[in-house]
Amino acid sequence: MGKKVTLVEKQSLGGTCLNVGCIPAKTFLRSSKLFHECQQAAYGVRVTSPQFDMLAVVERKKKIVSTLTRGVAGLLRQAGVETITGVAKLVARNAVEVQVQVEEQRIEAHNILLATGSRPAVPPIPGLRPEAVLDSNRIFDMARIPEKVAIIGGGIIGLEFACFFSEIGSSVDVVEMLPRIATGTDEEIAGRLLKTMERQGVKFHLSAKVLEVSGQTVHYALADGTKGSITADCILNATGRSPVVEGLGLEEVGVDFTAKGIRTDERGKTNVAGIWACGDVTGRRMLAHAATREGIVAVNNMFGKRDRIRYDGIPSVIYTHPEVACVGKTEEELKALGIEYRKAMVPMAVAGRFLIENEGASGLVKVLAGAKYGEILGVHALGDGCSEFIVAAAIMVETEMCALAAGEIVFPHPTVSEALREAILAVH
Repeated sequence: MGKKVTLVEKQSLGGTCLNVGCIPAKTFLRSSKLFHECQQAAYGVRVTSPQFDMLAVVERKKKIVSTLTRGVAGLLRQAGVETITGVAKLVARNAVEVQVQVEEQRIEAHNILLATGSRPAVPPIPGLRPEAVLDSNRIFDMARIPEKVAIIGGGIIGLEFACFFSEIGSSVDVVEMLPRIATGTDEEIAGRLLKTMERQGVKFHLSAKVLEVSGQTVHYALADGTKGSITADCILNATGRSPVVEGLGLEEVGVDFTAKGIRTDERGKTNVAGIWACGDVTGRRMLAHAATREGIVAVNNMFGKRDRIRYDGIPSVIYTHPEVACVGKTEEELKALGIEYRKAMVPMAVAGRFLIENEGASGLVKVLAGAKYGEILGVHALGDGCSEFIVAAAIMVETEMCALAAGEIVFPHPTVSEALREAILAVH
């Protein structure tokens, strides 16, 4: 747009996803899946005594993160963005003060975009100390394979690490306060993922409130009052992430926020003119691709190009094995809203490519469509490969495409995405 831009970052360019989130996690999971497949000796391939080298996996993660971080820095330079390593704080509606080592610098701007992200949540559990419990930031530097892992939290972060540790041979227990895992995903899909992971050896303790962490032991109480404990040589706090809203000067400038995030409208505006926010700090959709779109929307509106964020069309993925991918409304949401709908579910195995690439595995695709017009309201899938075709479903939800029209789209054969096509044909 030809505007003058200054970016202030206190640690590493790329934020949570690149440095301590999705990229490191997917690097770990790629290695664990390959190790698991080698142990199974499927696909007509015989592998003798595969070994999992944790140090080598960590080094590979560091190399990938470093490559991508340098790429981000290069793109910023090409775009002419001034990058400052320091800590910034709002001091006026149109000004921030940046602490660079021992010096302070004041920067004034017509528009200020807050994108401070999130940090691992720390629930008020006695004994949940950094020296005793790892979080989703620090676990990526683990140098050994733990014999037993206790994970507090059955959301996306907890499930992905449960999958990773289970595949590399650790005994895994997951303690979740709610009666189900993967809150926010379609309940039917989450239930099937639970059963699949249990068959893989992961032990789940649902409706279990953690009372305290004492040494290497997690103490919890079930809904009926029964108490239990898990002793492990690795305890992971995977209770989610919290927006970084402290120390930004929000109170002084009058920005409306809570501990759950900065309040914004669909254009990215806060209640203070000239101050905008995007990403995890808003607490809305803690996904890197959602943050990217929110940032683009905010910048467009800063300079007169009307734009808005639409959350229904934003897909999300849980990178367990099998994967979960979804977009649009869940069946529970449609029922709560009183929206009449039709649904179809087909097994992933209708796609020959899925059978080829997933020995002995199962999965499904679920499509929800409006009862009257057949507009696609939600797509929810369980099975490896679904993360790569969920974007097609996102386009259908975003454009309010009807199943009849979507059924005329030609899907390439053989691909796993053909399972989506069969579900679309079934729903209309």
